[in-house]
Amino acid sequence: MRRPAPDCRAAALLVWGCVTGGPPAHAGGPDAAHGIRTTADIIPAPAQLVPGRGAFLVSERTVVWLPRDPGAGESARYFADLVRRTHPGWLTAIAGSPGRTKRPAIVFDLERAPPGASPESYEIRVTPRQVVVSAGDRRGLFYGGVTLWQLCTAGMGAPATGAQSARRITLPALQIPALHIIDAPRFRWRGLMLDSARHFQSPEFVMRYIDWMALHKLNVLGWHLTDDQGWRLEVKKYPRLTEVGAWRVPAGRAAARDIDPATGRPRLYGGYYSQDEVRRIVSFAASRNVTIVPEIEMPGHASAAIVAYPQLGVMSDPPPAVPSDWGVFTNLFNVEESTFAFLEDVLAEVMELFPGQFIHVGGDEAVKDQWQASARVHERMRELGVASEDALQGYFTHRMGEYLRAHGRRLVGWDEILEGGVPPDAAVMSWRGVQGAIAAAAAGHDAVLSPDPTLYLDSRQGRSPSEPPGRGTVETLADVYHFDPLPGPLAGDQAHVLGLQGNLWTEHVRTEERAAYMTWPRAAALAEVGWSPPGRLDWSDFTLRLPAEFRRLKSLGVHYSDDVFAPPRSVGPHDRHMSQDLKTCTGKLVLSLEDDAPIEGARAVFLIDIMNPCWMLPAAELSPTSRLTVAVGQVPFNFQIGKDIEAIKLDPPRTAAGELEVRLDSCDGDPVAVLPLAPAADNDAVTELPPVSVPGAPGAHDLCFRFTQRTLDPTWAIDWVQLSP
Repeated sequence: MRRPAPDCRAAALLVWGCVTGGPPAHAGGPDAAHGIRTTADIIPAPAQLVPGRGAFLVSERTVVWLPRDPGAGESARYFADLVRRTHPGWLTAIAGSPGRTKRPAIVFDLERAPPGASPESYEIRVTPRQVVVSAGDRRGLFYGGVTLWQLCTAGMGAPATGAQSARRITLPALQIPALHIIDAPRFRWRGLMLDSARHFQSPEFVMRYIDWMALHKLNVLGWHLTDDQGWRLEVKKYPRLTEVGAWRVPAGRAAARDIDPATGRPRLYGGYYSQDEVRRIVSFAASRNVTIVPEIEMPGHASAAIVAYPQLGVMSDPPPAVPSDWGVFTNLFNVEESTFAFLEDVLAEVMELFPGQFIHVGGDEAVKDQWQASARVHERMRELGVASEDALQGYFTHRMGEYLRAHGRRLVGWDEILEGGVPPDAAVMSWRGVQGAIAAAAAGHDAVLSPDPTLYLDSRQGRSPSEPPGRGTVETLADVYHFDPLPGPLAGDQAHVLGLQGNLWTEHVRTEERAAYMTWPRAAALAEVGWSPPGRLDWSDFTLRLPAEFRRLKSLGVHYSDDVFAPPRSVGPHDRHMSQDLKTCTGKLVLSLEDDAPIEGARAVFLIDIMNPCWMLPAAELSPTSRLTVAVGQVPFNFQIGKDIEAIKLDPPRTAAGELEVRLDSCDGDPVAVLPLAPAADNDAVTELPPVSVPGAPGAHDLCFRFTQRTLDPTWAIDWVQLSP
């Protein structure tokens, strides 16, 4: 349930009262003066904000003056368009030069920037007669317009009152307090990564995602376009990459039963972006000051490409179909000259589509088993003068980096590229904690901090059963906000830190609505950490600005999380305990997994440790006549976890369908209750099992739940449990 926003009626409270719920005199923030917080309702918080006297009223009659520079004029038009989203018919008077006018006006001014100024810096001066947004570059002017829009929407159009109403304003006015803002970013790279390989998002959603980024001064979209489970980018020279590599049959029995009548086979899932669609998205991103960094994975995460063109693989028995498992596959590109030529051809088309400086080549999780087992790869290593498989990946990465550099681009890769040697101008994206960034900077390489788990946006934001599927760890809005982008030695070596990036991996984020939910408002916290000076970072003040942020997101149609304001979940002794309320027995690899059925409609979400599917209901009160009811489901075991799979222990079943066994206080010993799974055996969705009696015991006791089964796939999971007298 969303907490209602404060209901601010007086125009004098439009900027500050709608956040604090009180009069201007009580506005928060460390440098509050004249009744306005120095961060106002702006996210990310500006570097400097000095309050003035009076206010400027924005109404439907307000004029917007455009700069002479055509590119800069786009920023002014974008600002006006943003205001019209919430106030249709406003700011229609747009002119090309201020001239002489007595009407209140908003002026966008492109002027000469001082030496050394960031091209993204800007100033805003608000007086009762005029608003001036100025910058030395159209990028700064764009962000000045975004900040001004946030000030305009702080109160979302609450009506003006008193003397202000006597000014013949026919529509409710927006009041911007007089102020002076001087602003510039802390880091150059303020990014989000969207994984379109695991789950395909429409071009329209990608552009909406970019638009939402721009409104928070995020300026880099890492676009994960290829992986084991899908190849999403049209490559003209190699059409099978999308004809074959963009499609798969989802995992699970429900998908296997979903027969496409046109083919008589299980229905395929997927999609890809045509080059025309990519050009449209790239052009749109440029209009929002967002640079797209495409990611083409190599040498690992290559299964989809190898399925499309088996000659790219190492083994004589390449995978026959694009896989639907998650995790780390051992399929690597081989190191033949023909494969390097293929990859250079692909990168040539990528560079033609994406004009930005950086091209991401992955480099992560390249398990070397196939290289180690291949006599031909060993022969190639001798030909190339490479001593080890790790060094071979270094050669691979260096060769791709040289190709990109010869074409005026720079390689960026995940921090594993450090292990085999890095091209001189390569940048490193640190995901396995922050050590990769520290090592890269020490070696003279630029770095982007993107560490798991804090900046992995597919982690749950809270513990509510209504949370979408994702990683089982909880990374809250506060966790993201408190992330330190300059830890340890990086604090003294800031020159090599390009910035930071939040990653939305989508193995368990199936829908566009969920992609938005997992991103916002955590991306707003990330934006503030990446833009605002350290002295402006204030968690308490940030939470005061969130109600205005949520109103803006709602007005834009963004499905966001308000878990930060959710009350603690309370479950009574006789209520249903969802799987998210239970504790896993060990916590080795905990995921929040969606059921694979029904194909259409809502699906259950189970919290499950796939390495040890075992749950504990702590401190249960057992009456002499306790009745236990459990709802269960099945999920496909579609996880590539290597030799770790050998550590998963299964309890042997007593019957063909298996059982759910319940034990008291520990998971050892004889069960106190057994629930046969036969009623659920052939149901793809959730089944409520017939209730059973549990022997009474004085005091509180933990109940341990474990399934018996012969095979891992499918894996049983608990949806909910309920004890009743």
